[in-house]
Amino acid sequence: MKIAIDGMGGDHAPKEILEGVFQAVEDFQDIEFLVYGDEAKMAPYLKSHNRVKVIHCAEVIEGTDEPVRAVRRKKDASMVKMAHAVADGEADACVSAGNTGALMAAGLFVVHRIDGIDRPALSTTLPTLDGAGFDMLDLGANADAKPENLLQYAIMGSIYAKKVRGIEKPTVGLLNIGTEEKKGNDLTKHAFTLLKECEDIHFIGNVEARELLNHVADVVVTDGFTGNMVLKTIEGVAGNMFSMLKDAFMSSTKTKLAAVMMKNNLKEIKTKMDYTEYGGAALFGLKAPVVKAHGSSNAKAFYSAIRQTHLMVEHEVCETIDSTISKEN
Repeated sequence: MKIAIDGMGGDHAPKEILEGVFQAVEDFQDIEFLVYGDEAKMAPYLKSHNRVKVIHCAEVIEGTDEPVRAVRRKKDASMVKMAHAVADGEADACVSAGNTGALMAAGLFVVHRIDGIDRPALSTTLPTLDGAGFDMLDLGANADAKPENLLQYAIMGSIYAKKVRGIEKPTVGLLNIGTEEKKGNDLTKHAFTLLKECEDIHFIGNVEARELLNHVADVVVTDGFTGNMVLKTIEGVAGNMFSMLKDAFMSSTKTKLAAVMMKNNLKEIKTKMDYTEYGGAALFGLKAPVVKAHGSSNAKAFYSAIRQTHLMVEHEVCETIDSTISKEN
């Protein structure tokens, strides 16, 4: 398979991006990489390898660029050229740690939606206390949603959980303010009925935000506004929790000694709560895998996004979504 890479996207590009790519080259013998970016800037971090091809691009989409305008005007940007490689059949999938809005725009306008998908959804695997994780969508591709969109999110999330994460019968929960069937607003009430009637998913009902990290469901669906708020809340709480722990352990000689003794345990907890360990955020509903690595990705995090993309291509996630949605329609 061939995977296109935005070599210039992300806070630590191109160094960390290329280090992640070359690690993946060693671990996955069936991947060829097409790396798009400024050759001069990437040169210090490039290695000669017959499965890595570099394509020079004169432009870069910056984090401050307006997404749609940038994709339409910066025709020679690494992210845009990467997306065109997928659309033209030169690559099977693409990965970028760059501007999230621009990547979504490139996915929509260049790679294109699967027929029957009204609105693609952004999803990632978030941590749970048992280490298993859960997939949540939408995380911000669309601020608003209709009940039919949430049904499609549930179908796509279930397919991903089964094929990529190996869950035989993934459970699906609808994020709500209570577990009772009649709880919520018009969106969740109507979505509940659609989800309950769908035979392609294992719907378990409404789930509350406070139970998410307890692995209450394998897939959780909601509108993009709510999903993005939940994602950033989890990020903020996890980050601040570790800051508070660090301050507490550094407060005295006694606590510093305790920190030394608990060093490995604390690292284990931090790793478990770091969702970048699970890979990137996939834009579900497109004709090919488009994966967004975290903007601050180091080599390990970008490698995880590549591993996730490899699994999506290998297990034909987009093709299965296509055939399932066609059946529903």
